[in-house]
Amino acid sequence: MDLRKAPDFTLPDQNGKTHRLNDYAGRWVVVYFYPQDNSLNCTKEACNFRDEYRALEQFGNAAVIGINHGSVESHKRFAEQHHLNFPILSDTGHRITEAFGAWRTNPSRPLDKLYGTRRNTYIINPEGHIVREYLSPKVRDHVEQVISDLQELQAQALAAK
Repeated sequence: MDLRKAPDFTLPDQNGKTHRLNDYAGRWVVVYFYPQDNSLNCTKEACNFRDEYRALEQFGNAAVIGINHGSVESHKRFAEQHHLNFPILSDTGHRITEAFGAWRTNPSRPLDKLYGTRRNTYIINPEGHIVREYLSPKVRDHVEQVISDLQELQAQALAAK
């Protein structure tokens, strides 16, 4: 399998605390990008991650991180309103979103860099490599699929040792 090193980031969360991917070295990390705070599907997805957070933590102490181009203040309201129990990072310049491949431009205006975030999710292994990516997944069963895949990936990693 050709593994791609996950782009490092330094971004503030909904409380203004800075997070770096390197802070999570040695852990499995689920990084999900979403289009907009408080939209119907983005809220469902965030709440699904919230509701399954304990299950994700149990599997190899996996961390969940949401990233969006919204402001810290918008993320704070979103996280408080929906009682989110994981960091939502603010990538207002969408540099990290682009580095992961989760930024889209308007196809009718290809030079328009202010179009939006794709709903993409990435599982990053403890060595910092992207080992699974979900490009524009359906919200309904997405978190359950991430948990299942995380279990499988961890079992494979354990068997390889």
